[in-house]
Amino acid sequence: MLAGHRTWVFEQKPVIVSTGTVGGPFEADGMLADDFDLLHGDLWLAQDSYEAAHQVLFEEACQKAMEKGGIQKDHVQFILAGDLINQITPTSFACRTLGSPYLGLFGACSTSMEGLALGAYIVNTKGAKYLLTGASSHNAAVEKQFRYPTEYGGQKPPTAQWTVTGAGAALLSGEGSGPRVTSATIGRVVDMGLTDPFNMGGAMAPAAVDTIEAHFTDRKLDPSYYDLIVTGDLGKIGREVSLDLFKKHGTAVQEEQFQDCGLMIYRKGQPVLSGASGAGCSATVVYGHLLNRMRNGELKRMLVVATGALLSPLSFQQGETIPCIAHAVSIEYGEGDMA
Repeated sequence: MLAGHRTWVFEQKPVIVSTGTVGGPFEADGMLADDFDLLHGDLWLAQDSYEAAHQVLFEEACQKAMEKGGIQKDHVQFILAGDLINQITPTSFACRTLGSPYLGLFGACSTSMEGLALGAYIVNTKGAKYLLTGASSHNAAVEKQFRYPTEYGGQKPPTAQWTVTGAGAALLSGEGSGPRVTSATIGRVVDMGLTDPFNMGGAMAPAAVDTIEAHFTDRKLDPSYYDLIVTGDLGKIGREVSLDLFKKHGTAVQEEQFQDCGLMIYRKGQPVLSGASGAGCSATVVYGHLLNRMRNGELKRMLVVATGALLSPLSFQQGETIPCIAHAVSIEYGEGDMA
C-alpha cells in the first residue's frame, strides 16, 4: 500500500528470518566485534587483490544468513545487493558463485536499505518466498578507487570517515518469526552544492533529513513512535548537521533517539576521524548489532535511514557537486513476532 507520496506500507510485514555479518581486522578491534558472525584477521582474506577479498566478504555474509536460516541457496529466489566499486563487480562476482537470480543495486552507502525496501516489496506482493539482500565495502578497495591507495599514506582532514571492511546480508521471507519490515520511504536525490569528497557526512545530512521528514508526513507518525532513528553513516559532522536541520524545521527528533551506525561500530581511540562509512557500515551494524538488540527486547521499533553520496571519481574530476540520497526502512519486533 502506498502511503503519501513516497512510502510503502507492507501489509504482510515481511520477516527478517536471519542475517549474516562479516568484518575485517579493524572491525574486530571495534565496539561491535561480538555482533559479527565472522571476523577476518587481515584485509586480504587469502585473495590476490582487495577487490577479490571484497567479493569473499559478501559471499560469506550470504552463506551465513542462509546457514542461520536453515535453507540452501537453491531456495533463494532473488539476491538484491551492491557495493561501491565500479560496476559493483565484487557483488556481481559473488553472485556468480552464489547462483541465485540477481538484481544488482547501486545507491552508494544507501544500498543496504535500498535493497531491504525493494526486497520487502517483492516479498510483500508474494513475488518470492525467500530473498537475500545486503551490501558490502572493503576499506582498501574503496580507498583505492575514491581517494588514494592506502600505501600512499595521504593525510585526511577531521571531516573524513573510515570505510568499513564488512558485509551484511538479510534473508527475507513472508513466513516465520522475527523482526518485521513494516514500511519503506524512498529517498530523492538532494544536492546542496557541496564538492568536498572528504566531508560526505555534511553532504548527505540534508538527504537524510528530507527522507525522515517525508516518512513522518507520509505515515502521519510522530518521531516518538520509534525507539531509535538511526542513519547509515553520517558520522559526527553529518549527525550534527541533521540535528540542526530538525531543530530549524521544527521536527521533534530527540538527540538521544537519533543515532548513527558510523558512530557505533568503532571504539574510542581508533583513528576514524569523523566516524565510519561505506556500504558495509549500515549493513553490518543493522543486521548484526541492532537486530540483536531487537531480539533481546531492547528495541521494539526502529527507523533505519541509510545515506549515500552518488558521486564517482570521474564526476569529481569534472567539477561536479555531490548529489546524495537516503532510503528509510522501519523494522518492528513485538511479542507476537518472537519464536
